[in-house]
Amino acid sequence: MPNMSPTKNKMPVQDPVLRSSNFDEVALGYTEEQAIDEAKRCLGCKHKPCVSGCPVQIDIPAFIAEVAKGDFEAAYRIIVKSSSLPAVCGRVCPQEIQCESKCVRGIKGEPVAIGRLERFVADRHNSQPDTVVEKPVPNGHKAAVIGSGPSGLACAGDLAKKGYDVTVFEALHLAGGVLSYGIPEFRLPKSIVQKEIEGLEALGVKIETNTVVGKTVSVDELMKEEGFESVFIGSGAGLPRFMNIPGENLSGVYSANEFLTRINLMKAYKPDSPTPVKVGKKAVIVGGGNVAMDAARCARRLGADVTIVYRRTENELPARAEEVEHAKEEGISFRFLTNPAEITPTDDGWVKSVICQEMVLSEPDASGRAKAVPKEGAFIEIDADCVIIAIGTSPNPLIKSTTSGLDTQKWGGIIADDAGLTSKEGVYAGGDAVTGAATVILAMGAGKKAAAAMDEYMTGQS
Repeated sequence: MPNMSPTKNKMPVQDPVLRSSNFDEVALGYTEEQAIDEAKRCLGCKHKPCVSGCPVQIDIPAFIAEVAKGDFEAAYRIIVKSSSLPAVCGRVCPQEIQCESKCVRGIKGEPVAIGRLERFVADRHNSQPDTVVEKPVPNGHKAAVIGSGPSGLACAGDLAKKGYDVTVFEALHLAGGVLSYGIPEFRLPKSIVQKEIEGLEALGVKIETNTVVGKTVSVDELMKEEGFESVFIGSGAGLPRFMNIPGENLSGVYSANEFLTRINLMKAYKPDSPTPVKVGKKAVIVGGGNVAMDAARCARRLGADVTIVYRRTENELPARAEEVEHAKEEGISFRFLTNPAEITPTDDGWVKSVICQEMVLSEPDASGRAKAVPKEGAFIEIDADCVIIAIGTSPNPLIKSTTSGLDTQKWGGIIADDAGLTSKEGVYAGGDAVTGAATVILAMGAGKKAAAAMDEYMTGQS
């Protein structure tokens, strides 16, 4: 019998009071019964509107139909035809503005919980005893991928499935890119990321860590000396932006990039960590995106009283609604229409407070977005022991400065067409290195498109 309930099955979660002091995963996942019940809400639309909202084009009605029948492994096989990281995407993709926004059930109620079902299927598969993965027959071609974040892993996975000899070069000591250093454990456990990467390695993908392309080896050397016929650049956007206001050089001021890297990759939240992070009793986070929510929730778990300041209103917050809701449940405060103007120091050079300009919204411009403009003479002061700046990132200029013939935007992004082709023959790029900071699933979609174009290029060269 179909389930015609207008509402989703609720996701079981940790109690907010308990979780605000630990780094365990907040969302606990559906039970088998909940997953089957939720899957029966799907109408199985023949025209599949939900698929049009998926950047990697998963056959969503098909996998959900298998969940409804209780054949979870069949559902998994359908998903992995299109996605190399289903357990990751089920957790961090903004399904509410992608696949679920197209769901017919959302017209008169809540859409089917596609992301929660994807997570359930992937977790169910990963909990089973390891199965032997049959490696594709080698096709004799060799490709390099720079960066082991979502775009790089998606590209590497698709190429490996076609029989390519693929090597991924990662600058850090642990593969995963932003999945490992940027997204907190309570949203995306690192064991999940490494399990997905192990699946790619089982297909034959080789990963070389501690390799900084542009320093250790260049793109030109990879192609001319190492024999790689094509290269994909998925190096992300890890260069933090600051506000250029007085006091940003004080002790206790962090970029969100540094703060989250130290928390996630260096385990600074553990009591015995050799690289602890000092947040003090009061933390101010600047920004309104998912990264700001992640930083705020980490600081809360380190014991701070946390305030997020954002220059627009709650209606304009770019963060996922779920992340904002979780932050509020955990006791995090918001100050809207507020923009830092100065960070004041203590006598010994640490953060004392943040002086903020009150803002108002202008009339919407041609794009339909209202600008935040200063409210003349209106300032407030917020006490703080640390400040975390989460207002965006840019691509690192290292690769563009060491690669001949690679055109870039003024702001640093690599110029690439829809298929990922850059101005340099045989070199493709995608994800945040091209667009600037965006979502995991959009980066994966770019990696998949580039893999298809690289396949055409390399087979055409043989």
